[in-house]
Amino acid sequence: MTPAVRVDVFSIFPDLVAPWTHASLIGKAVAAGLLDVRVHDLRAGAGDPHRSVDDSPFGGGAGMVLAPEPLFRAVEEVGPPRPLLLLAAGGRRFDQRWAAELAGGSGFSLLCGRYEGVDQRVADHLVDGEMSIGDYVLAGGEIAALAVVEAVCRLVPGVMGNVDSALEESFNDGLLEYPQYTRPAVFRGWGVPEVLRSGDHARVARWRRARALARTVERRPDLIARRGGITEAERALLVEFGLDEVS
Repeated sequence: MTPAVRVDVFSIFPDLVAPWTHASLIGKAVAAGLLDVRVHDLRAGAGDPHRSVDDSPFGGGAGMVLAPEPLFRAVEEVGPPRPLLLLAAGGRRFDQRWAAELAGGSGFSLLCGRYEGVDQRVADHLVDGEMSIGDYVLAGGEIAALAVVEAVCRLVPGVMGNVDSALEESFNDGLLEYPQYTRPAVFRGWGVPEVLRSGDHARVARWRRARALARTVERRPDLIARRGGITEAERALLVEFGLDEVS
């Protein structure tokens, strides 16, 4: 059996993270031996009776900063899988491509920031990089850690029952996902597109591709620009389904 992909999360609030890792898709994958998710309390590295992990910043300023000594000690005592990534607003933007890269390895670790951030020596000498889930600020990295763990772990082979699910969703091939429908065929007067009921699988595939293109052009033109625009074949596909006006 293939070894489980190991994921370690370090936080001063492990009780916010641990229960979630035992639920839903991730919990099932852990129970099946596909994932090995471990959550660690950064306060375990504290050396005082109050289990302090923060201190005031040199130079003054508002708020507190996570100190280097307890963080280094907590991480070094565990010896987690690398890369170890610090969740911080100033980090590299997390995306589906990065998720796929992490899913293809044997494991990775996340360090949750808190307060005004972490001592820079943690960023410089303990972690392997910094990761951000968006251009906004959270109180800590725990919610970001949950988002990253789910985005990555669902791509680990065997975690999702249907392999095609990961291949046909948003951001693969630089496009948003096409619209989805289920029964009933007509709901409150709104019908499912006829092509999806036609039984013509080739035409369904073309329609889905066209709708994914159209949706991305309309909602995320930055993704279209990043992939070099729309090809002539894709433009013809939009015309085939009457979607050429959005391009």
